[in-house]
Amino acid sequence: MDLTRRQILELTAASAALAGVASLPVFAATEEAKARAARTAAMLADFVGSSTPQPGRIALNVAELQENGFSVPITVNVDSPMTVDDYVAEVLILADLNPDPGVLRLAFTPMSGSATVTTRIRLARTQTLIAVAKMNDGTTYIDKKFIKVTIGGCGA
Repeated sequence: MDLTRRQILELTAASAALAGVASLPVFAATEEAKARAARTAAMLADFVGSSTPQPGRIALNVAELQENGFSVPITVNVDSPMTVDDYVAEVLILADLNPDPGVLRLAFTPMSGSATVTTRIRLARTQTLIAVAKMNDGTTYIDKKFIKVTIGGCGA
């Protein structure tokens, strides 16, 4: 089969157009993930203010493999004496790829007795779960866990 120069150019252009269309869903998913990551970063920055979160004092306990993202059990524990001079003021839980990354925000007082929370959350897909504790003096502590989700729970 002999092809003219014009036919070769037309086939090349059509192939390039199809390749571009085929990559659109991947590009859109990547852009969506970037937007969600940006929202997570903004929420984290708003929560910690001028403080730099340090590792330690907060422990995020969750199984790294979750069969169903619809109901993921987690426990967050912050090491604090919970006295008037040293207590946990707030805890923030973020799921960086959920449609709304702000999963949970809790306030504590010295009268809380301890800063431990056990609950169930939804995770849209495999992602990083972030727990941040803000102490009464403004210092912040962070813990992160990468969670593999086989079936997403947010319809996303």
